[in-house]
Amino acid sequence: MSVSYQMSDSYKNTVLKRSQTAGKWVGEEVDRPLVILVDDDDSLREALHELLQSVGLDAVSFASTRELLEAGLPDRPGCLVVDIRMPGLSGLDLQHRLADNGDSKPIIFLTAHGDIPMSVQAMKAGAIDFLTKPVRDQTLLDAIAAGIERDVEQRVHLRMVKEHLGKLSLLTPRERQVLREVALGRLNKQIAFSLGISEITVKLHRCNVMRKMQLTSVGELVRLWESLPVEVREMVDVQHH
Repeated sequence: MSVSYQMSDSYKNTVLKRSQTAGKWVGEEVDRPLVILVDDDDSLREALHELLQSVGLDAVSFASTRELLEAGLPDRPGCLVVDIRMPGLSGLDLQHRLADNGDSKPIIFLTAHGDIPMSVQAMKAGAIDFLTKPVRDQTLLDAIAAGIERDVEQRVHLRMVKEHLGKLSLLTPRERQVLREVALGRLNKQIAFSLGISEITVKLHRCNVMRKMQLTSVGELVRLWESLPVEVREMVDVQHH
């Protein structure tokens, strides 16, 4: 099966612009999007690789999910374009394996078979799209651009959460409790009553929280609290009780 990869310069520019604005990767190899192709059809895999190169996107390709899992890929933003039916581990198997490893890299599935139940399963598990071969260049590139954007957003969010967790570790248990109470919209006197301390002490803890977390407003504090993983917030809640 072959795929045409002729397209207009204007469309190439559109794809590049979407990819570039998703993250500041120009000139920084580590942050340049990388599209990972997995398909056992050699001719299709090569055609897709050429298509991506023609619009300036980096790509690596594998003939099986096993090859991919053994490769040890660089940590770069991007997405996967995966054939759903392959010998050995299928595309869905790969999706489940990555999820089990905590890897949320966006996946676009390709198939020559119109399997609706399979597509529903893939989409419920977080797939970006489920495309039937032969796929139009524009349709595939739009899906890839969306996948890259999602991955860049996920990576930015994870970096932010990691940074917040680092700052949270600087707080004492009592300061974390005050952080939680303020984020939930409680007044100083309510916090004082809940924790069994004076309002003056609450104010001191609030100042320490704002300073250590490098925050300038309660709004920032609320957004930081809501960005923390649920298990972290629940841990502070347990400390509170």
